[in-house]
Amino acid sequence: MQSDTSPVADADVPGQGPGDRLVGEPSRSILRSETWIVLALSLGASGLSALISFIGSVTKPGGLKDQAATLNGSQAPGRPWLDLAWQLFGIATALVPVVLVAHLLMRERAGGLRVLGFDRRRPGFDLSRGVVLAAVIGGSGVLLYLGARATGFNLTVVPEALPHVWWKIPVLIASAVQNAVLEEVIVVGYLLRRLGQLGWSPFAALAASSVLRGSYHLYQGIGGFVGNMVMGALFVLLYRRWGRVGPLVAAHALIDIVAFVGYALLAGRVGWLPTP
Repeated sequence: MQSDTSPVADADVPGQGPGDRLVGEPSRSILRSETWIVLALSLGASGLSALISFIGSVTKPGGLKDQAATLNGSQAPGRPWLDLAWQLFGIATALVPVVLVAHLLMRERAGGLRVLGFDRRRPGFDLSRGVVLAAVIGGSGVLLYLGARATGFNLTVVPEALPHVWWKIPVLIASAVQNAVLEEVIVVGYLLRRLGQLGWSPFAALAASSVLRGSYHLYQGIGGFVGNMVMGALFVLLYRRWGRVGPLVAAHALIDIVAFVGYALLAGRVGWLPTP
């Protein structure tokens, strides 16, 4: 049996996304520590934060649907230029873990993010499948959210509460793209690769990825947790089939762009869209 500090073999390992062959052969203990560090700096920490937020919501007097979770809010009310600076700062710093993952994969001599299928080699493939996937998930996601909120399992999600200034829509689009890149690169591509190299089975790796995705949406309520777990499982299966996170990034970005910009344009103008 291979010891915990022995190099990972070159052979394919279970739990994989595509391209799970190690060239630099770091030890399993290094890979395990590296994975914990990446998650602690990114979506693992977000999952813990969301859990604390959820506990606060369920212990607060009143139902969940009477409370609100704002996704894109003002950071400096009444000071639009300072607000813009904070918005751009937040978007840029949120992508630092992706840069770290790219560095680790380059150090491993795996080809950086290209090994995960996040590159410009197949833009038509990525965009076409992303559009179809976004249409399917986006529509069902809206129905799930409305149902969960109506039954009291979800907070009212406020996709944006930015001031009416010229940079509002561009910032919402940038925020959507940032969410997509961060989540799909780390929660699907990177995490599946590392768990595969650590010997996890395909099912266990799928479960870990989907539960992690659900966890950092728990601040929205049970509906957000369950809905994103299902989405996460589907994304893992498609990643294994396509060998690329590109279509998943495209789909996720489109879903969030429609949600953020659509809310900005429709909130208060249509009766079916819940508002605080």
